[in-house]
Amino acid sequence: MIITCKKGAPQNEVEKIVKGFEEKGLEVNTILGTNYNVFGIVGDTTVVDEKMVRANPWIEDVTRIAAPYKKVNRLFHPEDSIIDVAGIKVGGKEKVVVIGGPCSVEGKEQICEIAEEVKQAGGCMLRGGAYKPRTSPYAFQGLGTEGILDMVEARKRTGLPIVSEIMSADKIDEFVEYVDLIQVGARNMQNFDLLKALGKINKPILLKRGLSNTIEEWLMSAEYIMSGGNENVILCERGIRTFERYTRNTLDLSVVPIIKKKSHLPIIIDPSHATGDWDLVESMSLAAIAAGADGLIVEVHNNPEKAWSDGAQSLKPEKFKTMIEKGRVIAQVIGRDI
Repeated sequence: MIITCKKGAPQNEVEKIVKGFEEKGLEVNTILGTNYNVFGIVGDTTVVDEKMVRANPWIEDVTRIAAPYKKVNRLFHPEDSIIDVAGIKVGGKEKVVVIGGPCSVEGKEQICEIAEEVKQAGGCMLRGGAYKPRTSPYAFQGLGTEGILDMVEARKRTGLPIVSEIMSADKIDEFVEYVDLIQVGARNMQNFDLLKALGKINKPILLKRGLSNTIEEWLMSAEYIMSGGNENVILCERGIRTFERYTRNTLDLSVVPIIKKKSHLPIIIDPSHATGDWDLVESMSLAAIAAGADGLIVEVHNNPEKAWSDGAQSLKPEKFKTMIEKGRVIAQVIGRDI
C-alpha cells in the first residue's frame, strides 16, 4: 500500500499517520520529497480500512499494490537505480553500456585478443563464459577456474571489467574475488538458494530472465537478491520460449518500457541468445536502444566458424564495431550516448 500525504502536511500529523500504521504491526518505509511525503506500507494491509485512511484530511492518495515485490518496485524507489560495475555506471538516462565477448573462454590468448577488439570497437565490459550450462551433457562445459583467470588476465591488459556466469553457490568466493559483474543465467533465474546466497554479498548481479518466466516471476527473483541486502541488480532480457522456431528465442522488447514502469532497476538486452543468428543481432540491438534499454550484452568472436560454443550468433569484431557506431546514432536521438 502506498500512502501520499498532502503538500505541507505538519510534521506532527505525519508522525501520527506513521505511528497508526506501526501500531497495526505494519512496516512503514518513508520517502521524503520536497513537496510530498510518501509511505510504503509493508505487511498484511488487510487490517487497514482504506476509507478511514482517506478520511484523514492530510492524506492525498491511497493506492493498494497487488505486486508482491517491494524493493524492486518503482513505487518505493521512484528514481532510477544506477549500478556501479568497477566504475562503469549502468542505468540512468545518459549512457547505454555495451558488453561484448565470446560465449565461451577458449584460452588466455583468445580472450585477451577478443578483449582488445571489444575495447577498440567501443565496448566497455568483457563477457565470457567459464562455467557453461549446456543443454547437452556432451557439449563443452567451459574451462572453469582456468577460464576465470584467463579473463582476469584480459582485464589486466585492457582495463575492461569482466562479466561471467555463476552456476552454483559454492563458487561465490571465486566470483567475488575475480569477477566484476556476476551473471545469473536463464536456467538459474529461480535457483532460490543461489539467489539468497548472492543477496549476502556486495557485488553487482546481472539477472537474466528465464526461458519461460513471466515478468513478475523475474522481478520476484530480483527481490530474492535484494531482500538479502544486495541491491546491486541489473536485469537482462535474453528472449523467451514461444511457439516460433525461426529464431532461437523470441526477443521481448516490450519488456523494456514495462520494466521501466514497474521497477527502478536497469535493464539490458541480450540480442545474441534471443535470436541465435548473428545476422539479426545488429537490428535487434538498435531496436533495444531505441526502446530505452540501458545496455546490450553481445557475443563477439574473432573466428565464429570455429567457436567452441554459439558461433552462429556471434558477431565478428568489425561487425560489432559497426553495430556500436550505428547504435550511437540511435542513442543520440533519444538523448543518450554509448
